[in-house]
Order: sequence, then structure tokens, then C-alpha cells
Amino acid sequence: MKIYIKYMVCTRCKMVVKAELDKLGLHYGAIELGEADVIGEIDTTQFEHLREALLKSGLVLMDDKKAILLSKIKNIIVEMVHYREEALTLKNSEYISSKLHYDYTYLANFFSETTGMTIEHFIIIHKIERVKELLLYDELNLTEIAYKLNYSSVAHLSNQFKKETGLTPSYFKKLRAKRINLEDV
Repeated sequence: MKIYIKYMVCTRCKMVVKAELDKLGLHYGAIELGEADVIGEIDTTQFEHLREALLKSGLVLMDDKKAILLSKIKNIIVEMVHYREEALTLKNSEYISSKLHYDYTYLANFFSETTGMTIEHFIIIHKIERVKELLLYDELNLTEIAYKLNYSSVAHLSNQFKKETGLTPSYFKKLRAKRINLEDV
């Protein structure tokens, strides 16, 4: 039986879900962002205990099909932007569509109607957050970051970064350096 969990977007969330399933004595297979495969059935009492326990950690068990689909779309994007090590060879639309086995036009329309923003803008928001992380880690230069996140060029990344944050990537990095220096004083 597959269960779907809202706000499950990181490795820590997976650990919380595993721990709660263990506490209830439930056996499980794969635990991915937004979902877990529970082996066998979960009775009503166990389901309610799991729902309450997960809620304490900010996670929500879902049973609404539309909410589940929306969560799946968001989780695929988070995984695609934040956790993929290699650059995608497919277009975002093809990747998302292939992962969910739905026509991308349907997914895009559903996402827009439900959230009030396009899938592409949601991806951009997450890509900019990832750029910020990578800039702060200071392990990759802007060219490497642009390649890693599938930008066509450094200029494209810089323009999108400025449009979303109001700052250039280099200025953002300088602000962070200034902040660190001020904290040392």
C-alpha cells in the first residue's frame, strides 16, 4: 500500500517517516520524497496514529487524489533541482511527464489552476534557491553552477537570478561575505 505525505521534501523527512513506521511496527519498502510503500494494509487506528505522529513533525498524510498529484509534481521538481547530481538530458516538461505518466499539458494546467503559478515558475524559484546554496558553499563557480542546473548560459542564470532576487549572483555572494566578516567582529 502506498501512502502519500505532504511537505516531505528532504532526507530528514524520510528519516522521520521511517522512525514513525518502525514505532508502529509497520513494514515498508521504498521511502521516497512524498511517498512510502507500506507492506500490507494499515488499519484505521495505525493510520490515525501515523497521521498524528507525522503531523507533530510538520508532515501531513494525504488521501485526496488532487492533493497527492500536486504533491508529486512538487516533489519531483524539488528532487530534480536540489538532489540530482548530473544535469538533465531531457526538457523539464518531458522529465516531469515521464515520472508521473501524465501528459505535460494536463499537469501544467492542473498545477497552474491549483497553485496560481506555472510549473516553470515553480522550477525557477527552486533553481534560484539552489543557486544561492551553491554560491554560499563556494565550491563551484558560476559557469559550473549554470551547467549543473541546465542553464543555457551564465548570462541566462544571472538574468533569472536578478529578476527573482533583485541582485546579481556576484553581489549576492559579496553580501554573504560581508555578513560573515561582520559576524566575526
